[in-house]
Amino acid sequence: MQEGKTVQLDPALQEGKTVQLDPALHVFGFGVESVSGECVSGRFTVTERCCQPFKVLHGGVSALISESLASVGAHTASGFQRIAGLQLNINHLRAATLGEHVYAEARPIIVGKRIQVWEVKLWKICASLFSSKIDTCTLPDKSIMAVSRVTFLSGMPVPESSRGAADAIKRFSKL
Repeated sequence: MQEGKTVQLDPALQEGKTVQLDPALHVFGFGVESVSGECVSGRFTVTERCCQPFKVLHGGVSALISESLASVGAHTASGFQRIAGLQLNINHLRAATLGEHVYAEARPIIVGKRIQVWEVKLWKICASLFSSKIDTCTLPDKSIMAVSRVTFLSGMPVPESSRGAADAIKRFSKL
């Protein structure tokens, strides 16, 4: 992959691509939009499938989104070498309730030869933005609902038994 290239995924095709990139995200309707070593993003609507009994987004789902998006980005940024998660820290700042829309974006803080640290933010977005391109600089701070940091060990060789694991990410991170 060439540095700085990001692919914007067609919303009509997001579901099929998300199931290939990360089946766990697909289960609750998350759609991956862009994939690169500089940014991985996507969005979804909070449904009963991802809620606590109190009809708010389950914190574990926010953690899953954070680790998944950061993992795809870290794997891409490492040149598709094997990565392993070392730590996930997440702060839940606001609740997202049933029917609300959420946008998530992962960006690297540091990409080293052996260690990578990624920051992931989740925002509540209004319905009018749900099908639009999002510029996170224009989202109000009060819409941030969770912030996380994910640390990875990177630069490890991919075992022979997992050689095809990166195929979908490679396919979707090229123009």
